Amino acid sequence: MCKTALADKGLKLALAAFLLFSGALVMAAPFSIAKDLFDPAMPETLGLPEAAGSETAIVYQAVPAVSQYNHGAVLFAHKGKLYVQWQSSRRDEDAADTRVLYASSDDGVHWSEARALAPARKDAVVTSGGWWSNGGTLYAFVNVWPDSLEPRGGFVEVLASDDGAHWENVGNPTFADGKPLNGVIEQDFHRYPVGEDGRSRIVTALHRQPGLQAIPIYTDEASGLSGWRLGTFENSSLKDGVSREIEPSNFQRKDGALVMVFRDQQSSFRVLAAVSEDGGEAWTRAEVTNFPDSRAKQSAGNLPDGSVFLVNNPSGSKTREPLVVSLSEDGEQFDRAFLLRAGGLQLAPPRYEGRYKRKGFSYPKSLVWNDFLYVAYAENKEDITITRVPVASLAAAAK
Repeated sequence: MCKTALADKGLKLALAAFLLFSGALVMAAPFSIAKDLFDPAMPETLGLPEAAGSETAIVYQAVPAVSQYNHGAVLFAHKGKLYVQWQSSRRDEDAADTRVLYASSDDGVHWSEARALAPARKDAVVTSGGWWSNGGTLYAFVNVWPDSLEPRGGFVEVLASDDGAHWENVGNPTFADGKPLNGVIEQDFHRYPVGEDGRSRIVTALHRQPGLQAIPIYTDEASGLSGWRLGTFENSSLKDGVSREIEPSNFQRKDGALVMVFRDQQSSFRVLAAVSEDGGEAWTRAEVTNFPDSRAKQSAGNLPDGSVFLVNNPSGSKTREPLVVSLSEDGEQFDRAFLLRAGGLQLAPPRYEGRYKRKGFSYPKSLVWNDFLYVAYAENKEDITITRVPVASLAAAAK
């Protein structure tokens, strides 16, 4: 064989090896689930046990002809109390009469009467945007969706309270350059240590205008009201102004990397995930994991021992049941899981009709507080419900 032919053959082999290696890199996911973690032959429970000591409480029950639609529950703890906010309307999702309600609890089981946090407003819909605190003041983030904005999108307003009862609108959260955030904020705020000087950083995501283009954001400002910066991140695709990756949560792996998990709007019915090695400043492309999902919001975080949890509906379809918490010691493989709520015949259907109403446990958000993992969610998009699990029960499963 001549030298030219040998050179061509070598080049082809090198190119094939490069493509194979590059493909492996593209296909590599930030985490995976252990084989047979879920049993699809048992759709009501996925074959999972309940964690010892689990209990469920209703925060708010739908009121006929007043607030039959309730969704988007999100939790926070402040000054010895647990708070939950959610969006509520008479009948339909994102209706003109949508308002944000909230309730509080001293023990996580018994809840106060619901009160208005953000009333319905003319020419816009308001929805729950999450909570934060700098220690003394509780901040409630509210997403505002103007009717006139095309493609559909919005912005954020912040309410502040010293006592959890009386609220003042303190304006819009801002970027580091002083400009207001140009999008709606995701409800999951997580704080992580950065550097060696004791600093901490808040990480969440913004669905930017025009439309809803999800991107990680971070700030080193303790209040979460200013100093926000965009992480470096590239959406896989956009359709009608909405990115493939939306409604994320995040956690920290044992190796220190941050992982952001996304709903896949393109219906792979798998969790998407991206990684940051520098505290949220730069992120990889989001990859499809083998973790099943229901194309809905999910919730992730770290337990006190550093292990990772992820709460979702791992049905692998549009079915938002059952509700499950999955666990990983290192954030790279999820090999344990517990049933939070069973679906199928163990879940009654919705009591009321309405736009986008559906059976299931929708949009869980979670919080570790007073030795429990609390998970808030909308049951059939009607009742705001909380299931809590002793952290000790989850930790014991790792032994």
